[in-house]
Amino acid sequence: MRKKIQSPIKQKILLLLGAGVALGLAGSPRQYFRVLKIAKRDWKSINENYLRRTVREFYQERLVKGIENSDGTVKIVITEKGKKKILAFRINQISIKKPAHWDGKWRLVMFDVPEKLKYRRDILREKLKELNFFELQKSVFVHPYPCLDEITFVVEFYEIRSFVRCGDVTKLTNEAELRLHFKLK
Repeated sequence: MRKKIQSPIKQKILLLLGAGVALGLAGSPRQYFRVLKIAKRDWKSINENYLRRTVREFYQERLVKGIENSDGTVKIVITEKGKKKILAFRINQISIKKPAHWDGKWRLVMFDVPEKLKYRRDILREKLKELNFFELQKSVFVHPYPCLDEITFVVEFYEIRSFVRCGDVTKLTNEAELRLHFKLK
């Protein structure tokens, strides 16, 4: 059995290798240069021998592959397996930003994941709790702040899109309890 990436430095290296993908997806030159600046600074903080050893491990684990260029240099490319590993790191770092002022809307996440996917249902429930959602019922959660992008990322990652519904509501019957829970005025 292969070793799993556990070291924060190895995670950082894989994420930095994946930054090439992030650069390709950057929507504007400003975003592109911001990612590039962070990646450059982070690369410099990693010991070169450790970096070489780690990239070799990534080759063995098939997280990266090398493509030889016509000039003899080798370009390191993240494989599909590597991209999934990067997403797994990001799913563990996901959070919901708290805006300066609450807009008065409640974000509902409702799901009905079949029994044969119980494991994914349980993971979703735990992830929602980790993101500080309030559990109204076993499969209905609520949060006061905008979070559609984060929830979409989570349900796509766990491949349960067709079983999850999201919505915004302005009134709930237990609103006082929710306001107290989330420390809202």
